[in-house]
Amino acid sequence: MCMYARRLQILLDEERFARVSTLAQQRGTSVAAVIREAIDRGLPVGQPRRRAAGNRILAAAPMPVPDDPADLIAELDDLRSGGR
Repeated sequence: MCMYARRLQILLDEERFARVSTLAQQRGTSVAAVIREAIDRGLPVGQPRRRAAGNRILAAAPMPVPDDPADLIAELDDLRSGGR
């Protein structure tokens, strides 16, 4: 069982609380569990790494890409097989 170390108090308007509470009831879980899941979805742990990877891809120099998708698939298959 996970032991939580921090307590957080938030205020919600009625509409948001109703949405969270309804979902918790439907899932048979607590409102807190729904809130934790929403935080994990909205603020994923790997976000800075993903953003850095995306920035590296966008900053990469342009490279030639085959016009025919079949040629591209063949090239990818060759790379995946280690050039065998």
